[in-house]
Amino acid sequence: MENNPLILQDSLGRNHNYLRISITEHCNLRCTYCMPAEGIALTPKAHLMTADEIVTIAKTFVDLGVTKIRLTGGEPLVRKDAKAIILRLGELGVNLTLTTNGILVPDFIATFKEAGIKSVNISIDSLVKEKFNQITRRNYYDKVLENIDLLIREGFHVKLNVVLIKAFNDNEMIDFIKLTENKNIQIRFIEFMPFSGNQWDKSKLVRYAEILETIQQTYSHQEIERLQDAPNDTAKNFKIKSFMGSFAIISSVTNPFCSTCNRIRLTADGKLKNCLFSNSETSLLETLRAGASILPYIQENLMTKKAVRGGMDDDLKFQNPELFSKNRSMIAIGG
Repeated sequence: MENNPLILQDSLGRNHNYLRISITEHCNLRCTYCMPAEGIALTPKAHLMTADEIVTIAKTFVDLGVTKIRLTGGEPLVRKDAKAIILRLGELGVNLTLTTNGILVPDFIATFKEAGIKSVNISIDSLVKEKFNQITRRNYYDKVLENIDLLIREGFHVKLNVVLIKAFNDNEMIDFIKLTENKNIQIRFIEFMPFSGNQWDKSKLVRYAEILETIQQTYSHQEIERLQDAPNDTAKNFKIKSFMGSFAIISSVTNPFCSTCNRIRLTADGKLKNCLFSNSETSLLETLRAGASILPYIQENLMTKKAVRGGMDDDLKFQNPELFSKNRSMIAIGG
């Protein structure tokens, strides 16, 4: 296929070279901000992408200019053919990475290395065992900590994703940052975002400014170094000058980064989402199975991408549950 990056450009001139692929809706945790307490109606297997279809669609995007692919879920490593998918995507010559809860990591170390994966994001929202078990509705705390250390020992760059929720884990920010003192990891504080079924309301939000203010109560301005953000980075990056690792803040709610967004998402059932917050989707899988070209549908989808957060461009819209409840739950999007 001829490389045509303009197909991955939206009406505002934003180029999209980063594809996030959800390979399953299943997960071995039940995190409250991700999955509704009652669970979700899982998509029938026949309507989910096969390994061949994932690779075919991914290759199409790579031919169009995608240079980075992140695998998500659900929990991507619970899929039975996850190893084969990872290895095949590793052959596409992109920056391949994934987000995982870390539970199954030991079985995949060799696969990650063979596929060329160098960085792994681990979702962990509390360093207090009881709170970890409460938010995940499971008891894997010790295993996850062990596997984070395993990844570090095996030479992977580890990033810890921490969704901050007021009056739940916002008092642990300094404890997380202290992990970076002697470990070359990055802590990523993520503002709590609204999705279907996750009981979001603004009172639970820990804002970017509040995060920085809390950190500055322990570390002086002279101790906190503002790092250079990578192009298209969703995170604002910092470090404590004397520490090995770093920390970052992802402020999708109070300080969105939409003007430089380069991300597109493919759900496990083969639907293209041009924004995490958008409730409009385009089925690439149906088109692929019908034997037609998916290129015009990719371009059509991107040309409808809104300037800000799927059209929720002011605070009132963003707090309107009628808008964000029309979207999928996080587990069915892939983050």
